[in-house]
Amino acid sequence: MTGKDKLTAGLTALGVAGALLSPSAAAADSEALVRTDRGPVRGILAEDHRSFLGIPYAAPPVGELRWRAPRPAPAWTQPRQATTPGPMCAQTGDHLGAGSTSEDCLYLNVTTPRTRAEQKLPVMVWLHGGSFKDGAGHLYDARRLAVQGNVIVVSVNYRLGAFGFLAHPALRDTDGLSGNYGLADQQAALRWVRRNAAAFGGDPRNVTLFGESSGAIAVCAHLAAPGSAGLFHRAILQSAPCTAPWSPSLAMASNPRPLAQAERDGRALAKRLGLGDSATARQLRAVPADKLLQAASDVAQPGFGPAVGGAFLPLDPARAVATGRFARVPVLYGINRHEERMHVWGLEMAKYQGPIPADRYDEEVRAAFGANADKILARYPLSAYASPSQALASALTDAEYARPALDTGKALSRHTRAYAYEFADPAAPWFAAFPKPYDMGAYHAADLPYLFDVGYNQPLTDPQRHLADHVIGYWTRFARTGDPNGSGAPAWHPFTTARPHVQSLAPGDDGIKPADFARDHRYDFWTSLNS
Repeated sequence: MTGKDKLTAGLTALGVAGALLSPSAAAADSEALVRTDRGPVRGILAEDHRSFLGIPYAAPPVGELRWRAPRPAPAWTQPRQATTPGPMCAQTGDHLGAGSTSEDCLYLNVTTPRTRAEQKLPVMVWLHGGSFKDGAGHLYDARRLAVQGNVIVVSVNYRLGAFGFLAHPALRDTDGLSGNYGLADQQAALRWVRRNAAAFGGDPRNVTLFGESSGAIAVCAHLAAPGSAGLFHRAILQSAPCTAPWSPSLAMASNPRPLAQAERDGRALAKRLGLGDSATARQLRAVPADKLLQAASDVAQPGFGPAVGGAFLPLDPARAVATGRFARVPVLYGINRHEERMHVWGLEMAKYQGPIPADRYDEEVRAAFGANADKILARYPLSAYASPSQALASALTDAEYARPALDTGKALSRHTRAYAYEFADPAAPWFAAFPKPYDMGAYHAADLPYLFDVGYNQPLTDPQRHLADHVIGYWTRFARTGDPNGSGAPAWHPFTTARPHVQSLAPGDDGIKPADFARDHRYDFWTSLNS
């Protein structure tokens, strides 16, 4: 072996072989290699961005660590190849068609612009949706968001379903996490960001936590969770107003539940597993992952979501926001104009294998709204809509999303700066694998392709791409400064009680403008039902 060969071997052992590469190759290797607090990772360099996939932010929560607080990830010394995503957390794949039985799933992904910035960049931490039972961070390709917005995006896997949100008397312990293990994972990821953002070019003092659907419910929970205070500095909530209350009769059953209810659900699951009322933590942890997943996915088993009443989440986020007991960071939030068309479509497929028959509309309204059904049938008559499906979806959207959206704005704006929006593209791209059942409008999750390359939707049209540019601009300017305005975009006024401004986001020359939100969604009618 020559002297140069020996030197190369020695440098390789030290992880610095790039010193002998050509200047351009060494620079590229330096860009791809980042040293985290647990060890170095080598990501993927593209023309305009860098991506680092499958970085462990906590130890695998398996065996005795199932239903415990996340522990530190094992350290490593040699560069870890961060080029493929970590396993998806255990799930049936009901929403996205990809199941998993893996419990070794606490990984995150980092996307950064390729260009070097003189100052540290804002960091946006994404919590995916999926009713707290489906999804994974890597399914949301953040390249456009990172490059166009000049921000760093971190997407997170967290424990789902019974693995992340089971509450049971046998799991009560001093950390107070029973029912909130998935939220604890997210909090651990935020701590990872605080320790490691600077290594990727990010500013740990400028972190925006954002999510959609159950991911936004989780953001609301972190606004109220004492242990999350100071871990993020702005919040974005997509399709989950914080003041929407938990109720077993509402479709949004993944909203935070009282701990007593969550434990009743947990005992019911233990019985389904054959463990009875006296199940121990050891017995529960011994249940194979596939058996637990199957039992938790049975149609008779209630859905899982955060539990309110323990040390981690002592106060319902709806109550926390309404009373000002939350982290008072700037908040950008909103809903989609036709949210419940997606959920009604799911009801139709499960119950009718097609559209709701006209003669069943009355029955569905009564099942959804109980004692108020007659008033709602009068305000949402079948004759005023193209179909029973759209009539029911309109009533549900206004009740479960629109009214809480205005209530949330009023509550937030008393204590912090808030910006409200309505995503209103009437022809948002539908799922490529399914024929569109009818006019779905701006359905639940229709906004996601305007921020991420999600891969399962039909392509955006030119006007929709122009809207996406505006949405990315608004989101990332808010992440940078707490104010979405700038760069010549249509002005977006803060929401206040005196001026409850809601920004309509739709394609076209006049698509971005103030919405008459209270009128369009019959806010006065819905508030009158509870007066």
